[in-house]
Amino acid sequence: MQAEINKVELRNLQIEDYKQLKTSMLHAYDEFDEPYWEEEEIERLLSLFPEGQLVILVDDKVVGSALSILVNYKKASSNHTYQKITGNSSFSTHDPEGEVLYGIDVFIDPEYRGLRLGRRLYDARKELCETLNLKSIIFAGRIPKYSKYSEEMTPKEYIDKVRLKEFYDPVLSFQLSNDFHVMKIMKNYLEGDVSSQEYAVLLEWNNIYYEKSPKLINARKSVIRLGLVQWQMRPLANLEALFEQSEFFIDVVSGYSSDFVLFPELFIAPLMADYNHLSEADAIREISHFCEPIRKKFQEFAIAYNINIITGSMPYTEDGNLYNVGFLCKRDGTSEMYTKIHITPNEVQYWGMKGGSEIKTFDTDCGKIGIMICYDVEFPELSRLMADEGMEILFVPFLTDTQNAYTRVKLCAQARAIENECYVAIAGCVGNLPKVNNMDIQYAQAAVFTPSDFAFPSNGIKAEATPNTEMTLIADVDLDMLKKLHEQGSVRILKDRRDDLYKIKKLK
Repeated sequence: MQAEINKVELRNLQIEDYKQLKTSMLHAYDEFDEPYWEEEEIERLLSLFPEGQLVILVDDKVVGSALSILVNYKKASSNHTYQKITGNSSFSTHDPEGEVLYGIDVFIDPEYRGLRLGRRLYDARKELCETLNLKSIIFAGRIPKYSKYSEEMTPKEYIDKVRLKEFYDPVLSFQLSNDFHVMKIMKNYLEGDVSSQEYAVLLEWNNIYYEKSPKLINARKSVIRLGLVQWQMRPLANLEALFEQSEFFIDVVSGYSSDFVLFPELFIAPLMADYNHLSEADAIREISHFCEPIRKKFQEFAIAYNINIITGSMPYTEDGNLYNVGFLCKRDGTSEMYTKIHITPNEVQYWGMKGGSEIKTFDTDCGKIGIMICYDVEFPELSRLMADEGMEILFVPFLTDTQNAYTRVKLCAQARAIENECYVAIAGCVGNLPKVNNMDIQYAQAAVFTPSDFAFPSNGIKAEATPNTEMTLIADVDLDMLKKLHEQGSVRILKDRRDDLYKIKKLK
């Protein structure tokens, strides 16, 4: 990535995007004589099927696109050429009643490859297929590495080797990893495609929800997948070692299509080992300098792995004051900071830490969430204010040294889930850190807690990790169940409050 990315946006293509679209296509398809669509062709495509044309923008610049039409299944699955299926680029083959989303183009500007933006376009196509209640997505994929092996093997043999991962093909390998399956091989598909020897592989992705009510593209999801990291404290040589270990966990939970990943409070504490010769207060202030580099790197990870990252917490200095903060790094490339409000006596005594002064919730692509750091969850007023703002999931990164301290966090988190009719996810650090003063032992058990009613587990625990063992915990929570609880629950805590007798409010 050439520069820091501030925002990533996926939306429908507009004719005003054409100049940037053309530039990106020229970069992506420099091997062809005519590597871009004419403006009148794009205008015609938008007039026929506007919802099927998608673009990815990075900092308001178009860097990729996916174009498609609707055709009937028989036409899409039979032998055809690119010119035939597109009506010689007139798109006269588009059938509004067609049951197949046919992909006619997809590309990412080479400068922005490696961020998994192409995967976002394919995921959006899948959502569109479900939204329109279509049978499948079909398109013919190039096999650009085949020309290197064309004299020694057939296209089928080449495809089999790619499928078995003996060969890597930049197009076919990507399609197969996105759950597309091979239907057939077609000859003379795209004239002038020398690298593929004009062969193409007809690929299909089946909509398992066909004939069921689908959701809209980019619409609020009902079922949200949470990934919690139970982080093992270990010596870290430098900041890069922290990033390497963090990326491992992000990669793991994103591989399970998680929407969020939660790291623990002060999980970067091992970096204080280099400053153990200093006082505790000076040592933690030294690692506060890593705060901004960590935010930038995790923002990169959020984009590349298409996941919302809650960075646990880390020390942060401002105007000479030391705070305990974290960042919500969203997969759209934006980030927001949250601050620990209530500081423990230990944090004041050893580090001279101060509490923050802002209570807020965060809007995400998976609904409204709240984030509170450890001790904050023991103060019920905070989460109640967040619930009043519509919070549906509360995330609590924590750091506790003993089982007694963990019990306070756990039981208070469970209470917050019940009284605010929301989900609460907690994640902490485990293991020992003997060479860092004031951070020598840790105890934790990551968990996801639920309200207590018939639709939820009887003990109010959706999932729990193994205590004091490094691992990830992945769990699904259904936001629609909260809606039903608010209106039809055995008790309706939020609705039944006596606002005529008592209220809480923010003072700032």
